Amino acid sequence: MWTFLQLDWGDALQIVILAVLLYYASRLLRGTRGAQMLLGLSIVILTLIGLTIVFNLEVLAWLLGTLSVYVAVCLVVIFQPEIRRALSMLGGGSLLGGGPRPAPVAERLAESVGRLSALRHGALIAIERDIALKGFLESGVPLDAPFVPELLLTIFHPRTPLHDGGVVLRGDRVLAARCLFPLTQRIDLDGELGTRHRAALGLSEETDAVVVVVSEETGAVGVAHGGRIFRDLTVERLRRYLEALLPERRVRDIAWRRTLEDFVFGEHRVPSSNGREDRHGA
Repeated sequence: MWTFLQLDWGDALQIVILAVLLYYASRLLRGTRGAQMLLGLSIVILTLIGLTIVFNLEVLAWLLGTLSVYVAVCLVVIFQPEIRRALSMLGGGSLLGGGPRPAPVAERLAESVGRLSALRHGALIAIERDIALKGFLESGVPLDAPFVPELLLTIFHPRTPLHDGGVVLRGDRVLAARCLFPLTQRIDLDGELGTRHRAALGLSEETDAVVVVVSEETGAVGVAHGGRIFRDLTVERLRRYLEALLPERRVRDIAWRRTLEDFVFGEHRVPSSNGREDRHGA
């Protein structure tokens, strides 16, 4: 009985170790050329192994077993840059979560909006929460880039092709730009509200997203959430508001859950409820 339990614990430990290694390997290779090379090599090897099993190809099986050592050496040579980067990150502690961490999303977003407001560059930024914004992502240009203030400043510069429409954030990543958001149908609003503000309010009515808007005419900052819009916010008030609605741990949990859903359900998309062609100008 004890031996059986020991084997179970040993198998479980091996699974956990392999899962951790695969997670950090995917994290390290994500977005690099090495990821595409590894995917192609895996497809070739798995195809050959499958053929040997199905058709009982003894010579090919012997060849794969003989060349396995050389394949391992080739992998070290091919992925030398990635391996060196992993060792450097491990030594610096960043791979395991140590070392300096980026500022919270609310703080970085408030900083970005403050700079956009000072420049009077119109902006429309939706932060995804429990309700997925996949339908609205389809209408935009996919980016899936790390969220840094400079990226938003570049996107919403009036001379860039992506400045019209809205940006969607998930966790600490910018998923897409130039997205179309639904305009609110309310008739009791201030006539001075521009299309961006109406789009921010419309999205907040249909989802639980937090939508930040910057006026191109005045540089005024507003936030829409739950069908309500708060205007003329200072950067500090915006930061406190975002910290209350977007606590850092919850942002990470939502991003992880959405990543798991995408992995399980693949590229299944929710049909977009937005058929408008308005690009949300000022």
